Amino acid sequence: MSAGTYNLVIDQGSDFALDLVIKEGGSALNLSNYSGRAQLRTSVTASSTSATFTVSITNAANGALKMQLPAATSSGISAGQYVYDLEIFTANNSIVKRIMQGEATITPEVTR
Repeated sequence: MSAGTYNLVIDQGSDFALDLVIKEGGSALNLSNYSGRAQLRTSVTASSTSATFTVSITNAANGALKMQLPAATSSGISAGQYVYDLEIFTANNSIVKRIMQGEATITPEVTR
């Protein structure tokens, strides 16, 4: 499975949530033995993260997960262009699969 590309738009100072169903070969991938992680960075080569998303498996048998960034976190990110990716992994990182990747635009907040 190769990672899909999906560009995100995140409003600075707002909650962000994305619900996904992971499929492999047209069928939902059972996520029972997986956890998820996702990070936002200024560039692919940046050594530090701009933010870390919370990734929750919401329905393991049906391949469902949720990627979230709370308003308190998005308000601290400068408006601009970033990159991100989302991975699922098993214990001890014995299996790691990049599910999704792309650019993330943080739009500036006016009302504070």
